[in-house]
Amino acid sequence: MTPHGPSLPHPGTGEPFVSPVPPGAGWPEDLATQRTPQASTADEVQALAASSRTLDQLDARVQVCRACPRLVTWREQVATTKRSSFAEQPYWGRPVPGWGDPHPHSLIVGLAPAANGANRTGRIFTGDRSGDWLFAALHRAGYANQPTSTHAADGLALTGVRITAPVHCAPPDNAPTTIEKATCAPWLHRELTILEPDLRSILALGGIGWQQVLGAARRLGWQVPRPAPKFGHGAAAVLMTPSGRSIQLLGCYHVSQQNTFTGRLTEQMLDDVLGRL
Repeated sequence: MTPHGPSLPHPGTGEPFVSPVPPGAGWPEDLATQRTPQASTADEVQALAASSRTLDQLDARVQVCRACPRLVTWREQVATTKRSSFAEQPYWGRPVPGWGDPHPHSLIVGLAPAANGANRTGRIFTGDRSGDWLFAALHRAGYANQPTSTHAADGLALTGVRITAPVHCAPPDNAPTTIEKATCAPWLHRELTILEPDLRSILALGGIGWQQVLGAARRLGWQVPRPAPKFGHGAAAVLMTPSGRSIQLLGCYHVSQQNTFTGRLTEQMLDDVLGRL
């Protein structure tokens, strides 16, 4: 990673950072350092994910992953060219790990970071309209201490819920390739393994999140209903772990602007699903 351009003040702390932000530079919620092992291939992702002993170690390794060349190029290009409205801010420009309660009873699974949202702020679903919808709903449901998430030093905290994604880098056109999804999958597999003792439900935002959760469940030896449950808003299925625990999988239309602006997903529909976690 080669940072470009001048150092600019972080919108929350005022500390100066170049874009993309090097690991260990002091960005809020950055768990990685210059010594954090970095995956550059799919095999290395598999090995580093499998050997991660804790959630923090897993998240730190996610934050420095460079296994998908197209995604690395795109996320860093966006971090240096920037959207004009954020031109005076530094961009994170690195993979975005899961975030929230370290011992959640519910996991929310999206798709991938937004180019000028989480790719800019370094926190999942933070800094764009999708995040505005999601965190406002989590606050209404009692899972978030405030209704907004603007940057990684804004004081937001989640209780009982963690949010993650099956792809951790912003993809061009919000469309990761099949190979990119497969390369990133071991991070989710390990995340689910670490979280499983506390989990009682998983909420998939959109069809890709739903399919990635089912694929991860099969890979981990969880029992998945046959035929495979189909995604839909309000869809539900029960997954059984090898330890005999049942975990409810719920479906929800993604909180993208294509759904929220058109009324395909309303606040009430989102609230109703969150009420089932």
